[in-house]
Amino acid sequence: MTTAQEVRNHLRNKPYLLEALEKGIVNLSELSRQLQKDLKTSDTSAIKAALRRYSEDLQKHRQKREEKVLQLLKRSGIAVFDCKSVIITSKELSSEPGMKVDLLDKFVYLLDRSDLPERINALVKHENCTMIVVHSPEELEATPGVVAFLATLLAEQNVNIVEFISCWTETILVVEKKDSLKTYEVLSNLIG
Repeated sequence: MTTAQEVRNHLRNKPYLLEALEKGIVNLSELSRQLQKDLKTSDTSAIKAALRRYSEDLQKHRQKREEKVLQLLKRSGIAVFDCKSVIITSKELSSEPGMKVDLLDKFVYLLDRSDLPERINALVKHENCTMIVVHSPEELEATPGVVAFLATLLAEQNVNIVEFISCWTETILVVEKKDSLKTYEVLSNLIG
């Protein structure tokens, strides 16, 4: 295996380093010295050359991927639904209206606050949430990186996503009420 292949294989499962290389914000000399230990080789110049080429490839690929994601999101729409609750139970509830996800030994419900049962033995309960639905064109399913882009964008704004569901053309984000305006502003600025 060549040094370039070893470098790529080693970095493949290190998303933060890959992102830094994609953005061109990493000191290649220092990273070469660090990888030298991990790869058990003394040839830092070969590692640095491999990193430089890999970084250039990643930057080209990222730009194309990001352009596709942004073009898709520009053709999307946003709907906001307030007064939602997320309930996680170990036992199935009897026909509650709303969304239900069966996780084998747990059930996740997304309900209107007014539909909450009086007595419920919930493992987790998030009340007073906002559901934001991003409706995208059908090519969403074949466009890698949309979910990652949205999650990263909101994480950078310190928004915690309580629940995240991606189904066909709908991307459903449930956030706490305190984050709903910020989430809507970030997404509407992106989508236009």
